[in-house]
Amino acid sequence: MPKATLYRMDLPNYTCGYGTAALELLQSNGFEIDEHVLRTRQETDAFKEKHHVTTTPLVFIDGVKIGGFTELRKHLKAQKKPSKRFWKR
Repeated sequence: MPKATLYRMDLPNYTCGYGTAALELLQSNGFEIDEHVLRTRQETDAFKEKHHVTTTPLVFIDGVKIGGFTELRKHLKAQKKPSKRFWKR
């Protein structure tokens, strides 16, 4: 089972929708997830500064930085095996 590390923001008054979507995408693709929830603005800002990013979530797969939700979706799509159809619809 592939392993992913997910950092996502879930503040008392705001839950990042992209973080939730990234979690669901990883789960639906069978990843073992090490989830780190950033619960305060200070914790989130320190995390973003440390990792040189401006937004969350941030996903690592097997220790390799993938990026946020959009990059994760592109990465997983690129990893899918092509279909064995003889023609495209």
